[in-house]
Amino acid sequence: MSELSNEPMIPDSGLTPFYQTWITALTKPNEQTYATLASSPGANANKAYLWLFVAALLNFFFAALVQGAIMRNTLQQFGESADFLSNGFGGGVIAVICGAPIGAAIYVLFFAITTAIVQWIAKMFNGRGSYNQLAYTFGAILAPYMLVSSVLTLLSAIPYVGFCFSAIAGIAGIYILVLEIMAVKGVNQFGWGAAVGALLIPVFVIVFLCACLVGGTLALLGPVIGETFDSINQSLGGF
Repeated sequence: MSELSNEPMIPDSGLTPFYQTWITALTKPNEQTYATLASSPGANANKAYLWLFVAALLNFFFAALVQGAIMRNTLQQFGESADFLSNGFGGGVIAVICGAPIGAAIYVLFFAITTAIVQWIAKMFNGRGSYNQLAYTFGAILAPYMLVSSVLTLLSAIPYVGFCFSAIAGIAGIYILVLEIMAVKGVNQFGWGAAVGALLIPVFVIVFLCACLVGGTLALLGPVIGETFDSINQSLGGF
């Protein structure tokens, strides 16, 4: 196990402004930072849930704006009327207002379950942290990242230069993954291998289960899909 740095850190007294906690989590990438955040009196999962719910809400809203703009441009190219576009936009706004809170709540639920699994695996590697500590630390990393990602999503819709912002978003995602590994290591005070394993094993398991689910579904629907294509080919052959 590698020793944590003795660099002095200002502990979170529980009254520290949330934005200062976020800045610390993003701009001081070492396990001592996350060990200090995890040991602060204000470290609890409820704060992380609130941060992530608001950030996810804004993320869904900005993503809907970008998708709506792209859809309107596409429909304009096909000559759709202004009334049709206006009605479609109004319906889209209502869908976002109603659906975004549900999507944000589902995201927070997924975050809670995933974090619990990561901490459970960390305990198997003799981790010393708790769920509350890890959830709080993850929330301090992910909430500001989601807000930045929302802005990058808007900028990515700019013609010709949008791909640059998409590339920046991809690089930022890799950076956040590294920070999460450091957070697992700092909260649980064990080695790099255990930190990587605790964070990535659930990802591999989820990907494997999804692949099995998709493969099984395709296997079950294969005959039906084949019959459908045969019927289409026979219908076309009649012409």
